[in-house]
Amino acid sequence: MNGADTAWIIVATALVLFMTLPGLALFYGGLVRARNVLSVFMHCYAIACLMSVLWLVAGYSIAFGDGNAIWGGLGKVFLNGITTDSLAGTLPEVLFFAFQMTFAIITPALIVGAYVERIGFGFVLLFSALWMLVVYAPVVHWIWGGGFLSDGGIFGDTGVKDFAGGIVVHETAGIAALLLAVFLGPRKNRTTPPHNPGIVMIGAAMLWVGWFGFNGGSQLAADGGAAMALTVTHISAATASLTWALWEKIKFGRASLVGIVTGTIAGLASITPASGFVGPVEALVIGAVAGVLCQEAVNLVRNSLKIDDTLDVFAVHGVGGIFGTIMIAVFGAGSWAAQLGSLVIVGGFTIVATTALIYIVKAITPLRVDLETETNGLDLSVHGERAYEFNS
Repeated sequence: MNGADTAWIIVATALVLFMTLPGLALFYGGLVRARNVLSVFMHCYAIACLMSVLWLVAGYSIAFGDGNAIWGGLGKVFLNGITTDSLAGTLPEVLFFAFQMTFAIITPALIVGAYVERIGFGFVLLFSALWMLVVYAPVVHWIWGGGFLSDGGIFGDTGVKDFAGGIVVHETAGIAALLLAVFLGPRKNRTTPPHNPGIVMIGAAMLWVGWFGFNGGSQLAADGGAAMALTVTHISAATASLTWALWEKIKFGRASLVGIVTGTIAGLASITPASGFVGPVEALVIGAVAGVLCQEAVNLVRNSLKIDDTLDVFAVHGVGGIFGTIMIAVFGAGSWAAQLGSLVIVGGFTIVATTALIYIVKAITPLRVDLETETNGLDLSVHGERAYEFNS
């Protein structure tokens, strides 16, 4: 065990949890109507709790167990056989478990943005639980757990390069979000603006800070690689924020607060897979393109395809993660075959498995709330609370 590495990953674990609670909850919560903000908070919070338990029960074992090239097996359920003396590299394995648990929390939480304001709460819980175990955990094993897409797998000695989750987190969540948005159909009123852009900015800022643990922590060591990952993460986020705002200004004549902070998230998602393999100049390029590319993807999904991916999960996270994964090959840090092949394999698997889960879960619990509940807002109708009380 290395004390410095252990101390850094303890901090990084806290930072990644901070991304979901409260960062993502505030970012998404500010973007919806006032009558639905608590439902978004509830979704994020409940998912964080549920994924934590399920990661202990089976998720970690499926992802990082000593199974085969497809899945890790059930040898480490409930952390079976793992003690305070067990090591994963230079870290206590129980810490590695906790760090990876925070990734298992935020990935299904990202999907929340696609279905806000109209989905059944029971569906959220059951779908998220099954999706993490059936889709997320196996993909983690394929890429990070020594599975068939990693080094020595189907792409030879040089497997896919995905430093912190361009494929594992952002592609899987983005595709699942798009599919759910299609199955749900659009909200009855899609034109209402975000109820609190200030909360959106605060949430985005928390995500930005937390992302230092997300990417920097993925080095799993307190060294120069972690420092570089942290630095390029910041450069990409800052650059994408600026290019998003500039492109918005060129197209619409104004740059919005919600726009610039969405650009931040686009830059963060795009640098995620590449953050361990590129330097500051490459990060500048990735961020500059991401701010425009993801904004155009938003326009494509919303206006051309008419899909109500409410908070643009696929356009920002999915497209950003895929773009960053490809840029690893562009900059020569990974093979084209491994990068593109893994994107196709994981994408195809995610589409098939997620579609199957949607059909299964909606046969058990309603996918969408009724029109009256949607009109009145999920906060009061489903959870019996209001976010704001204006008492004189």
